[in-house]
Amino acid sequence: MNRVKSTDIIIHAQASELFDYLARPANHVSVDGSNTVRQALIGPDRLYPGAKFRMKMYMVVPYTITNTVVTFAENSEIAWRHSGRHVWRYQLQDLGGGDTRVTESFEWGKAPLRYLYELFGVPSRNLTSMVRTLAKLKQHFEAQG
Repeated sequence: MNRVKSTDIIIHAQASELFDYLARPANHVSVDGSNTVRQALIGPDRLYPGAKFRMKMYMVVPYTITNTVVTFAENSEIAWRHSGRHVWRYQLQDLGGGDTRVTESFEWGKAPLRYLYELFGVPSRNLTSMVRTLAKLKQHFEAQG
């Protein structure tokens, strides 16, 4: 069974600019479509392969989560996971003319709680949040131009 939800959007911005923005955990608060990310707490200013970063979160109650970068391809793909083993991924495709297709995905196939995620509708809620995240990212970049 394919346990991936993804959505994409075209943003008028260079892939390198978008990647640099997404590689900085402090920026995640401003574009988070789930409204659960509160603050980058510990970690590098800019992510790199294998980097660990801790975020302050809120979903019903406040908590912190430590993520590890599992994919890092400069200007094209970045992904991280935490102890829940689901993966958040961004893929960037340069379309030319200053446009970039940004695809965000949530992958829960290796998560120990994958069946509970499905039972409680987590993938569908995350898809809704990802649509909002990409809209915020687009607004952030295109409002500057």
